[in-house]
Amino acid sequence: MQLDIFEHGHEVMLRNDIVDALQRHDALAARAACDRLADEYPGDDVLSTARALLDTLEQTHCCSLHDHSALKHARQLVDAMHPLADRLFGAQAATRWLAPLWERLALGAQALAFRADSAEDHAAPLWLRAGNWTAAVQAIDAIESWRRVPAPLAWMTEARLRLFGLQQTWPLIAELGWLSPARLDELLRRSEEPLLVALVRKFGQNFEGEGNAGDAAWFAAWALIEQPNIAEHASAAQASQQTIPERAFRTLVELLGLERQGRQRDIVERRKTLRDLHPSLYAAYMKTR
Repeated sequence: MQLDIFEHGHEVMLRNDIVDALQRHDALAARAACDRLADEYPGDDVLSTARALLDTLEQTHCCSLHDHSALKHARQLVDAMHPLADRLFGAQAATRWLAPLWERLALGAQALAFRADSAEDHAAPLWLRAGNWTAAVQAIDAIESWRRVPAPLAWMTEARLRLFGLQQTWPLIAELGWLSPARLDELLRRSEEPLLVALVRKFGQNFEGEGNAGDAAWFAAWALIEQPNIAEHASAAQASQQTIPERAFRTLVELLGLERQGRQRDIVERRKTLRDLHPSLYAAYMKTR
């Protein structure tokens, strides 16, 4: 069957009108463009996706963010748009397209206090979704004792990693692993920082743990063995709950310092401590000695 170039080109033009209007977040123009395409090509594949995206976009404009419940509803609406935007714009363009919507929610959520039972309904994670790392840091700083609470600690770790890079973020990475290994595991899996990606891959391949998210509690200690030069930054991690992973980390920091000083007797004692805390971690350490 020979393709009718004119008719095909006209259909593409009508599709582009929809996409262009949606990219501008112009709901009125997008609705009109959808109607034009439906009149002439009612079976076009773009219509169902575009209309679903448009319906949800219009709902978000009607949302009032007066409390945590309302914010949760609005957040779920924007979340629901992500797969639709992926199909219409492509993954990277969809992330950019959604950013102003997350920013609008973050601005509306600024008056809402952090609640542990509704952690995602706060301005800080919304600023992260919008890609505004500085605003996220400011929102987290306003949370009392944020460094002792898993969710805001995870948000701050991500924001500082984006703003300042891996070296300056090691203390928070260590603390997050001790306080909430599951949240650190999720953050590590999403990270695009090249050195961190390489370390996470190697950690997954070589660390002898339980094979689940809980292994992330040991990540900072293991990283000290793999990259001893990070000790200068990572050792600034604040005391947490004195868990075994934290004690192993502190022991390795001490060992690295003792090695530089050549204090053999003390080194032997601290190696015994590390062996008792985690034999596999001790074995990994000894392979490099």
